[in-house]
Amino acid sequence: MTPKSHLLWLIVLTCLTPPLFATDYHVYYLGGQSNMDGYGFVRELDEESQKMSSPVYIFHGNTSPDGAAVDGKGVWARLQPGHGVGFQSDGNTNRYSDRFGVELSFAQRLQKQFPERKIALIKYSRGGTSIAEGAAGNFGCWEPDFAGVNQYDHFLSTLRHAFAQRDIDGDGTDDRLIPAGIVWMQGESDAHYTEEIATKYHANLTRLMNLIRAALRQDDLPVVIGQISYAQKEPPSWKHGEIVRAAQAQYATTDTAAALVTSTDHYGYSDPWHYNSAGYLDLGIQFAEAMNKLEQAQLKATQ
Repeated sequence: MTPKSHLLWLIVLTCLTPPLFATDYHVYYLGGQSNMDGYGFVRELDEESQKMSSPVYIFHGNTSPDGAAVDGKGVWARLQPGHGVGFQSDGNTNRYSDRFGVELSFAQRLQKQFPERKIALIKYSRGGTSIAEGAAGNFGCWEPDFAGVNQYDHFLSTLRHAFAQRDIDGDGTDDRLIPAGIVWMQGESDAHYTEEIATKYHANLTRLMNLIRAALRQDDLPVVIGQISYAQKEPPSWKHGEIVRAAQAQYATTDTAAALVTSTDHYGYSDPWHYNSAGYLDLGIQFAEAMNKLEQAQLKATQ
């Protein structure tokens, strides 16, 4: 074989041989209750956003109540509007809703901050859920020691399904999913029942975030908490809200890899419990900004 033909053969082999290295995706988990589900209206997005097909991929785990068979089924797909309340997946196809949450603007701002980074989201949240078992009501709880299947079990199943799909972008090569952060928007249900339950929120939140970090196999994974806002009706639907708000602030102060977003106090509401569309868009941006600061701080600490 002549040197020229040998070079040509190498070029052909290079074109036909799949890359040896997988694509790295930085993965952020989005969890909580209804204001993480998202009640923004897709119809209220601008025309460009309504038609968006983001380079960011998302795995949105199907939600189920406590006591139901372990679920969390989903499928990796490009992020688009419709991942708000009412979204469903059977593990093969996604059925999009007419609502959206923080995921749209969160992903967009992160992509702007890290233009060279491949980003992916895993979302599992369920409206009305508490951390404390005593505040579960008819919605469910995240208490890991709750007897039977609960929201923590559905979350773990979501992770299993998400990480089991090795080629999330469908390009024929395995991808590597690198846990990068946790975003948590929840607490209204724990503030709704008794003062005792609300007072335990700091301990419950700390334990749950550490368990989610452990599930993602990184003990210092950045955590951004959305502070619950003031109740919007009288009598207040979460009468012990100030206790939970203080607990969230305490958590962000005492955990060096955590941050608190407090912009929720300034959002408008579409009903007594849920933010309006503009609120969810801004909240996603604030989550991304806070996450970026945590990541930069950790990077600086290692230098």
